[in-house]
Amino acid sequence: MPLITIVAGCYNEVENVADLHTQIREVFEKLPRYSWELIFIDNASIDGTQEVLRRLAADDRRVKVIFNARNFGHVRSPYHGLLQAEGDAVIGMASDLEDPPSLIPQLLEKWERGHKVVAAVKRSTKDSLVLGLARRSYYALVSRISHVDLIQNFTGFGLYDRQVIETLRQIDDPYPYFRGLISEIGFAPALVPFDKPLRKRGITKNNFFTLYDMAMLGITKHSVAPIRLATFAGFLMSGLSLFIALGYLVAKLVFWNKFSLGTAPLLIGMFFFSSVQLFFIGVLGEYIASIHTHVRKLPLVVERERLNFDEPKVEAKAG
Repeated sequence: MPLITIVAGCYNEVENVADLHTQIREVFEKLPRYSWELIFIDNASIDGTQEVLRRLAADDRRVKVIFNARNFGHVRSPYHGLLQAEGDAVIGMASDLEDPPSLIPQLLEKWERGHKVVAAVKRSTKDSLVLGLARRSYYALVSRISHVDLIQNFTGFGLYDRQVIETLRQIDDPYPYFRGLISEIGFAPALVPFDKPLRKRGITKNNFFTLYDMAMLGITKHSVAPIRLATFAGFLMSGLSLFIALGYLVAKLVFWNKFSLGTAPLLIGMFFFSSVQLFFIGVLGEYIASIHTHVRKLPLVVERERLNFDEPKVEAKAG
């Protein structure tokens, strides 16, 4: 009987974790040919989530819990949880129910057909027009500049064969861009489109800074195009500056007494080139920050406590 491990990262999801467990249990009650376990990795929640997780783990030995020593962020913590999974297949999902457990049978069906990676991709979302446009533009940009074919509208919700997880364990990356790593590994993904539901309870933990962090991570991890663009822009603007300077020189020589240079072109040119320099210094800084993160060799997370990982497997209580 294949073991399916579901890994759900959570932070302040007191209203959702119990419902997630219930929905997953109901899904597998209709799939008796599989055994399953559910790993919650909690990012130091402060809203009562940890108390709910302790009750779930006490009532159902298939529920395993990792409590982090602090909040290690939305990138490192879920990835660490995936690396702890021991199932024949591992399903990664969020605990906010925006990744619907009802898709699990479709993911397993694709896996049974031999696919090592089954990615759930968003067909539609309830995002605002501006956010939706920004997402589409970002995916289009990253797809064009990346050296691998990234899966568009993929957030990490999907199924991964044990072979994929073992490969990930060999990758020493303290701040991984998981969506890109899946493409880097090279297994052709099977896609399962779905309509992303609205969050019913709680508030999203994503904000401008977390989205920006993820966006820059996707670019710096999988493309050197911005650095090369900076080099190209430097050559181009040097040539443009020389051309403009020669034009002013010719104009001054021809119209010596009538042509006045003025301060406006000087100020505009100075601010323009300064802003371009600052932009590309910022781009360079993103790559340096990525290198700095790697050389520090910090662990993905530091665990404070585990529940049910060393417990013998017994039948779950009814409920």
